[in-house]
Amino acid sequence: MKRILFAALAVVALNAGAYAQKTVMVGGAAMYPTKNIVENAINSKDHTTLVAAVKAADLVEALQGAGPLTVFAPTNAAFEMLPAGTVDNLLKPENKAALQGVLKYHVVAGKFNANDVVKLIKDNGGKATIPTLAGGKLYASQDEQGGVWIWDENGGKAKVTIADVNQKNGVIHVVDHVLLPKM
Repeated sequence: MKRILFAALAVVALNAGAYAQKTVMVGGAAMYPTKNIVENAINSKDHTTLVAAVKAADLVEALQGAGPLTVFAPTNAAFEMLPAGTVDNLLKPENKAALQGVLKYHVVAGKFNANDVVKLIKDNGGKATIPTLAGGKLYASQDEQGGVWIWDENGGKAKVTIADVNQKNGVIHVVDHVLLPKM
């Protein structure tokens, strides 16, 4: 009887921890820490291009998996800053591998909340190197105001505009530019 009661309390405690995480608004929608990355992203009006790209690249299942994953999620406005025709070209079926490479470049294995990223930056003398699922590297730094910037291997940079959007399989950090792997 004590084991059953203990097990029931443990389940309640685990679930309470998930619900205790902060629900963040992104793109006009609540992002629930009890949902996975895809379940939340499809509700953000600021991430419709990213969601369309994830679907075209056949990465939905991967982003719904157990994880944990950290995603630096570019907004629609970020995709619009790319040269004209870039997104349309990447969404073509014949460019699926390139699209997967760009999207996986925004994903890191493991859950790294903002405090973890800042600690990595400080522990590494002001610039952290972060390996991506695409096999490339991202770099993180912090500005004088405490803002976190993510740099790609080409020198492109994106500011984290919304941090710590917790998911049941990781965390999303919204960024204002698309990061591109080394070509």
